[in-house]
This record gives sequence, C-alpha cells and structure tokens, in this order.
Amino acid sequence: MSTPILRDFPSSFVTARLTIRAPQPGDGPELHAAVLESLDELRPWMPWAKDPPTLENEEEVVRRAHAEFMARNDLMLLLFLKGTDTIVGASGLHRIDWSVPRFEIGYWVRTAFAGQGYISEAVRGITAFAFDTLGARRVEIHCEDRNTRSANVATRTGFTLEGVLRNQRRNHLSGELGNTMIFAQVRDD
Repeated sequence: MSTPILRDFPSSFVTARLTIRAPQPGDGPELHAAVLESLDELRPWMPWAKDPPTLENEEEVVRRAHAEFMARNDLMLLLFLKGTDTIVGASGLHRIDWSVPRFEIGYWVRTAFAGQGYISEAVRGITAFAFDTLGARRVEIHCEDRNTRSANVATRTGFTLEGVLRNQRRNHLSGELGNTMIFAQVRDD
C-alpha cells in the first residue's frame, strides 16, 4: 500500500443538502463567522472554542487544515449549504491510522442550523466516504458522556457504543475528570 501522501481521492463530495469539502485558503472569514455565532454552544465541548478566535486565527486554521488534508495526515471537512458559501458546521476524519485504515469523525454545527439534521446527514455522508472511497475498516466517534447531543448523533447514524473510558479526560473549563464514550462502525471482512 502506498504512503498516505500518495493516495488520490476527492477533496469534496455532496449529500442531499450539503457540499462537504476540504478547507481552502480564503475560507477563514466564513469559518470565523460560523464559530463566533456558535461559540456559546461549542465552548463546553471544544477546547479550541474557549476564547473567541480572530479572523486571522481562522484563516490560519483553514490553511493548516488544507496542508494537512493534502499530506493525508488529518482530513478536516467544512460543511456548506449546497449551492452556497454558507458554512453549516465542520467535521472531518481525524486520528487516522492508514494501516487499518481507521478514522475518527468529529463534528460541530453552526447555531443557526442546529436541530435540523445537518450533522446527522454529514456524519452519514462522511462515514460512507470513509468506507467506500478511503477503504476504512473502522470509523469511530468519541464524545464526552455528558455531551448527549453528540452521542445522539452517533446512535442516530448507526454507530454502536463500544464502551466508556472512565476518568479519561479532563474538562478544559472546569478541570473535572470526565468519561469518554466510544462509538464505532466497522466493515466486516
């Protein structure tokens, strides 16, 4: 099998309502707007959302993510309302182990689009992309056990709770120990 950087696969695909694609230079302003709008909802779960980002920070994020995508080290994906430049949220395939191949999906939704099924649609599309295009054998979702909305997305999209890692993480705001739920889908031999 070739080294990851030599793997050719598309940097975008579509679902019923979304265009899902790798970040590009210039995506920073729209990502900045989406994060600022959603900061209160993101802050409890995302360590990177503790403080408001600057426009420059978000442009740096998308440029670094673009480079990581091209190197096949991390596959951040932006979720756009199909036919627009409006970011609905972000997701991606992270903590990649190409020798399996195994991926972890992360996700968040912009406040204005919450509760409308966009993240479930994205997770289904990204999971299919991982299995059908990238040859995944395993796709995981990890979330803090208190993050019921994230856990609900995992179960709603067909992931199975495989276990709970107790006292596995420290909350970035309170410092309290927390548990991590591990959900997965696997492709059978």
